Amino acid sequence: MPMLIKIREVRPIDGRKLAIRFSDGSSGVHDLSWLFEKSGPMLEPLRAPEFFARVFLENGALTWPNGFDLSPWNIQERMREAGELKTDSVAAE
Repeated sequence: MPMLIKIREVRPIDGRKLAIRFSDGSSGVHDLSWLFEKSGPMLEPLRAPEFFARVFLENGALTWPNGFDLSPWNIQERMREAGELKTDSVAAE
């Protein structure tokens, strides 16, 4: 059975980038500029850097005050494909 992945820590850095740590101990920095290739009422507020920086975690998912959220599984897979993930020698609880 696959492990349920959650995001344990998030910290905004440099514009559209987030430093992310997952529940399996993996972590890295991911540029979310790809989000802005799309448009829509939920994404528009995130275009403002000060709003984007208000990211927080809700049930282990990246979430913003307007209710927009991103799946931790999707983010981890994107980071894995981009070679952005590093793994701690001891996985988090």
